[in-house]
Amino acid sequence: MRRLTLVAAAILVVVLAPYGYGAAPPEVLAVVGGTLVDGTGAAPVPDAVVFIRDGRIACAGPRGGCPIPEGVAKLDVTGAWVTPGLIDAHVHFSQTGWADGRPDALDLRDRYPYEQVEAELRYHPERFFAANLCSGVTGVFDVGGYPWTWDLRRRAENDPRAPHVAAAGPLLSTRDHWLNLPAERQFIHLADEKAAREGVRYLAAFGTDAVKVWFIMVKELPFEDMAAAVRAAGEEARRLGLPLIVHATGLKEAKEALRDGAHILVHSVIDLPVDDEFLALVKQNGTIYCPTLTVFGGYVRMFDAVLAGKAPLLDDPNHCVDAATRVRIAEAAIVGADKVDKPKADARKTAVASQEKVAAANLKTVVDAGITVAMGTDAGNPLTLHGPSVYAEMEAMAAAGMTPMQVLVASTRNGALAMGRLADCGTVEKGKIADLVVLGGDPTSSTANFRKVRYVVRAGVVHPLAELRAIP
Repeated sequence: MRRLTLVAAAILVVVLAPYGYGAAPPEVLAVVGGTLVDGTGAAPVPDAVVFIRDGRIACAGPRGGCPIPEGVAKLDVTGAWVTPGLIDAHVHFSQTGWADGRPDALDLRDRYPYEQVEAELRYHPERFFAANLCSGVTGVFDVGGYPWTWDLRRRAENDPRAPHVAAAGPLLSTRDHWLNLPAERQFIHLADEKAAREGVRYLAAFGTDAVKVWFIMVKELPFEDMAAAVRAAGEEARRLGLPLIVHATGLKEAKEALRDGAHILVHSVIDLPVDDEFLALVKQNGTIYCPTLTVFGGYVRMFDAVLAGKAPLLDDPNHCVDAATRVRIAEAAIVGADKVDKPKADARKTAVASQEKVAAANLKTVVDAGITVAMGTDAGNPLTLHGPSVYAEMEAMAAAGMTPMQVLVASTRNGALAMGRLADCGTVEKGKIADLVVLGGDPTSSTANFRKVRYVVRAGVVHPLAELRAIP
């Protein structure tokens, strides 16, 4: 699959050479010979051509239907599979993938002061850009974080070493959560309906891509008071033409979110089986269901590692995770078991095991009902690492009963739909940005073959895996 024509060999020396931010893509390139799975759900096309001009797809399909002009650089991927770049529809750049970014779960601020952690994240997002691209991820939706996450959209869009970014900015939360900074908030408290409307207007003023609500049950508050605030946020978002995204893991609050116009549910319902009313509300709204099946298990593995005094294993088959993140995670071995309340950790493990079963069954029900599903990892949470966590998430979706093709569409086309980028991303079709992954195995026979990344193409710029790896 690495064979190049003589003409391409000369041209691709330039195409594949190191470059800085904003490097221009090659004017023309043809990816030839692979089996194309375009992300629309259509049958694979063997011996296909993806003809790229100025970073966009000029033609994609059978070799006979996409003639290649003389002198065009060719990347011969015979024997490989070509898909759209993956899209993770649920990430958090304000979180690290370890406890240093979530001291509310495991407090390591004596070792990693939270304000320093957040400053590093703000000024050095490129490590997570790189980990995503290395893993085949060419688009991400940051659905909640500090205001600086909005700036990542512009920074990443024309960078061939970064995924496309959409961002929701600070979350509106029914819980007055303390995880903020002295002069900057990532959680805006939904204290009442007035606060909800003001919060939405603030987000709109900064050009947010969506309004995200963290609908967390607070025992001290009447459900109807919380629901009224969420309802007001939904009304204001609708008035301003903004999509409403809701974190609601209980069936009761998820139904309320749907009545309030939720465009995306960014977690599974994990407490009860979804019912006919839930399904009807999802269909009525055209809501996208983003199951995040694996994120809670990351917390369990983190606590297990600290209690055992051992570094947790990282599921990073292509060596995409940066050295600093790996070092911090390895320090789980020396954190000390006294940092973890073992009875609470054991109770969490039991609860998560039950919740994962409910979530998997609910995903199957949702899929069988014909509801749109988008893949999202909740990357940034402990041991849900930016980039490679997509593999475990997609495999969990397949284990829940989705076909490999359904998982592929959920992880490409539907992710672009969730981001609001379907017009120019998410599928391999004429006119769209040339974001591709070249794989060494058939993703329509096994979702696990997405681990076999060979090349990633971002806006027409070809990256061999060896160039993207964080480790030699």
